[in-house]
Amino acid sequence: MIDLLAPVALLATALGLIAVDGLARPGMLTAGRPRDVRGLAVLLCAGTALLGAVVAMMGTWLPAAALVVLLAGTLTLVSNIKRDVLGEPLVFTDFALVGAVFRHPQFYLSALRPWHIVVLVLGFAALVAVVLTLATGDVTSRLCGVVLAAGAAMSLKALLAAAAWRPLAENPDLDRDVRAHGLIATLLVYWRHCRHQVPPPPPPSVYPAVAGEADALLIVVQCESFADPQALFGADEPPLPGLAIARSQAWLAGRLAVSGFGAYTMRTEFGVIFGVPEQMLGLQRFDPFLTAGKAAGWALPNRLARGEWTSTFVHPHDMRFYGRDRLMPAAGFDRIVGEDAFPAPAAGEGRYVTDAAVCDWLLAHAASATGRQFVYAVTIENHGPWSAGGAGPAANKAEYLRLLAHSDDLLARLMAELPRLARPVTLCFFGDHRPSIPGISMPGGDRHTPFVIVKFGAQSDAVPPGHRDQTLTPSELQGAILSALASGAGQ
Repeated sequence: MIDLLAPVALLATALGLIAVDGLARPGMLTAGRPRDVRGLAVLLCAGTALLGAVVAMMGTWLPAAALVVLLAGTLTLVSNIKRDVLGEPLVFTDFALVGAVFRHPQFYLSALRPWHIVVLVLGFAALVAVVLTLATGDVTSRLCGVVLAAGAAMSLKALLAAAAWRPLAENPDLDRDVRAHGLIATLLVYWRHCRHQVPPPPPPSVYPAVAGEADALLIVVQCESFADPQALFGADEPPLPGLAIARSQAWLAGRLAVSGFGAYTMRTEFGVIFGVPEQMLGLQRFDPFLTAGKAAGWALPNRLARGEWTSTFVHPHDMRFYGRDRLMPAAGFDRIVGEDAFPAPAAGEGRYVTDAAVCDWLLAHAASATGRQFVYAVTIENHGPWSAGGAGPAANKAEYLRLLAHSDDLLARLMAELPRLARPVTLCFFGDHRPSIPGISMPGGDRHTPFVIVKFGAQSDAVPPGHRDQTLTPSELQGAILSALASGAGQ
């Protein structure tokens, strides 16, 4: 019986995997051709290794095959949901966020529709039921499973190490690679090659430490989901008054070419703080915070003259999220200010610390701190979901615009109050990514967000405006901030 069921299970697993992996978008229908042979070989070796492992645990073949295909189908479903919401398929670094899903479920479950949650819950229940009810004590099948898993794993290891994958790893493109090789092959190839990737080299020694002017103040505000409503929804939208004032007085302004949509704050944050160009990151670009500690020499606080600046990182949220509690001290920040420093939102103010509270803290710090001060602040009030009682896309848009106005108020207050300090001030303000709002702001189009750099001199005057129509990457924005400091407020 074992001799008959084993090849049947292998065949069923292979056909099932090819079918469900082909449904991962961009799928075979989109490409107009099947996945290539290399991706198919990786898929089948991975599926066979998993089948052997499940048989070793359960002692039965056909239920194990069903379980493997069900797992692959769940992976495809999650990837397709993510692509619908955020514009890109599942990537290997997403698995590093599994723990965060349980610690901060509101960030993730709010992006799912009710039927998504129902399917995922039922699928998980089916997995548990299969394992608990269909496992047997067949020792022979378990031993065969061990042998099968070991042989397939060795073959998979050799396939993933092939030199033919190197160009893909050096120039990754999720849509291109999933379309050509399949979701599971892309996940495994990316994961294997990222583990062997060399970290970015130290910054060039030609980069001098920036001292800036005496008593200089640098404030960088990374604003959650901040976007120009006219760029999002059309020219008929009224302009944001704070952004309009900042643009009119900006030393530098324009579009920030962020790589994420609707999420992946850490990509933009890493680019501005650590300043490593994305092309140098390779596969690490998908979640650069996982390896950011190896790029500490590039970080903004470490690019400022050590001993002359006091650097503070501010984020009104759990600093363990993305490991900021470890990374920011490594990046050179002298002080970390988290959610405990802010009042909890009042009734009707939403679930996150308000931008007004962040602005209050920034202005109080700017008024009291002396010497060269650098503050990098991250806001969170305008984090989704932008649901207004389930009333539909128009109401969700109105809710987003309501919270966006709070972010714009923060910028307007900083523009009004910082010149009164009578000290050299450089203010940089930018959006981390555009919002993902079903039916209103969807992936697939432009991703850029606005940025402004405004400089005030010691006599409270704004430095004459410069270029107002620039397109910069986040790492280039770091260079622009340093250039603004080095140029002197009176130039």
